[in-house]
Amino acid sequence: MSQLSPVNQARWARFRHHKRGYWSLWIFAVLFLLTLGSELIANDRPLIVHYQDRLYFPFITAYSESDFGGPLATAADYQDPWLAQRLSQKGWVLWAPIRFGANAINFAASHPFPSPPSRQNWLGTDANGGDVLARILYGTRISILFGLMLTLLSSMIGIVAGAVQGYYGGRIDLWGQRLIEVWSGMPTLFLIILLSSVIQPNFWWLLGITVLFGWMSLVGVVRAEFLRTRNFDYIRAAQAMGVSDRSIILRHMLPNAMVATLTFLPFILCGSITTLTSLDFLGFGLPLGSPSLGELLLQGKNNLQAPWLGITAFFSLAILLTLLIFIGEAVRDAFDPSKAL
Repeated sequence: MSQLSPVNQARWARFRHHKRGYWSLWIFAVLFLLTLGSELIANDRPLIVHYQDRLYFPFITAYSESDFGGPLATAADYQDPWLAQRLSQKGWVLWAPIRFGANAINFAASHPFPSPPSRQNWLGTDANGGDVLARILYGTRISILFGLMLTLLSSMIGIVAGAVQGYYGGRIDLWGQRLIEVWSGMPTLFLIILLSSVIQPNFWWLLGITVLFGWMSLVGVVRAEFLRTRNFDYIRAAQAMGVSDRSIILRHMLPNAMVATLTFLPFILCGSITTLTSLDFLGFGLPLGSPSLGELLLQGKNNLQAPWLGITAFFSLAILLTLLIFIGEAVRDAFDPSKAL
């Protein structure tokens, strides 16, 4: 922290003073790291197999039954009693704490699907026999990564557009505003529904569509800040000295605009996660079978006799969004100079 400027040190101190947001950041970081290692926590394939004095890593590499003395060259089914007995006799196996992956089905469940929580499935199974806790882990990872990428890409486009409009003004600003008014009036959901009937949606397709229609959230903030600062004396002096527009925008004006921009990023991330969840809930999101919080919410709606589905999805999404809201409030207070310690 000693390398930070006095202004940034004061901002960091104000952020830490906001206990709710500070601890929310740590909790969110821990949850995100856990979801990044979902394969080490929930997996239907062993993490390590020691067989005949050799080490195998099935969660990374796919092996066949013939690699473990089986008659077939098909993919090894580690839930098969024959293979499990052979591995235990001639070596040992290290499993993840949850022995189900994102798309693994518990064929040994004692109740019909969706089955209630048990020792095998801590949060029960969904209507397709998948472990709810495993799908929550993988689905949360997809939601956070999608939200982060959407926030980053849309913010970059919005900052560039707002900076160009605010700095040059005139006709560029006028035509830019008219374009944004027309573009923001596009029925995004209807377009996604229309395109989904032609193209099979996937992660990158959804990301591109949402970026295409979601980059306007920061344009107004950045544009207003550039319109305010472009008439300052130091900006006019830099222009009179022949400093390039690019240098003035990046070095002198953009840092001031980023102060207001950074306070919006956690809320934009919150909205990005909600966007993917909504699309999955409506059936126009990720491909069928992909782990998703929205898909689990839909299963909870369709299976009211299994309340653990809706309750688990609701609390997972509520906790995630609440943490982001608390972080956003702390960032807002950190950049507000009127908030004294």
